[in-house]
Amino acid sequence: MLNIVLFGPPGAGKGTQSEKLIGKYNLVHLSTGDLFRKHLGEGTDLGKLAQSYMDDGNLVPDEVVIGMVRDKISKTIDPKGFIFDGFPRTVHQAQSLDDMLSDFDTSVSGMVSLEVPDEELKIRLLERGKTSGRADDQNEEKIDTRVRVYKAETLPVAKFYDSKNKLNAVIGVGGIDEIFNNICVVVDGL
Repeated sequence: MLNIVLFGPPGAGKGTQSEKLIGKYNLVHLSTGDLFRKHLGEGTDLGKLAQSYMDDGNLVPDEVVIGMVRDKISKTIDPKGFIFDGFPRTVHQAQSLDDMLSDFDTSVSGMVSLEVPDEELKIRLLERGKTSGRADDQNEEKIDTRVRVYKAETLPVAKFYDSKNKLNAVIGVGGIDEIFNNICVVVDGL
């Protein structure tokens, strides 16, 4: 089974590239944002638990997020593999993902980390902000904060996978197809 963690800062092109990877490799897209919306919308026990934390202004604990991921994996029939988008965001989540996947007799095949300079991220996010409607894509200070938070809180996940020889850096600057082809070279080697 091919299980890819698609990684990179906000604006690196993860959404664009994940769509192309899903199409080529027939992977199941596993986005924590989508899972939250599904569980909240369906009023599942996990959704209600997540909502209770969010209503109090707190982050949803890793255990609830991991429960949603486990639920999605367990309900997917005969997958070719998964592409994890927006997860894991912490080293604890990465360790939990490894443990969970071993319960399903599989593992993370590799992390593909899109490397994009900060100035390029800012340009992309401001451009996306013109059409996305997202306030955090339209304000340079908010963009700077998001990139700073990514580097402080999420980047250690790359070091975790690097320590397991599963980190694969891909330059995320250039044409969409050029970047995709470079990612495919990595994925084909996993």
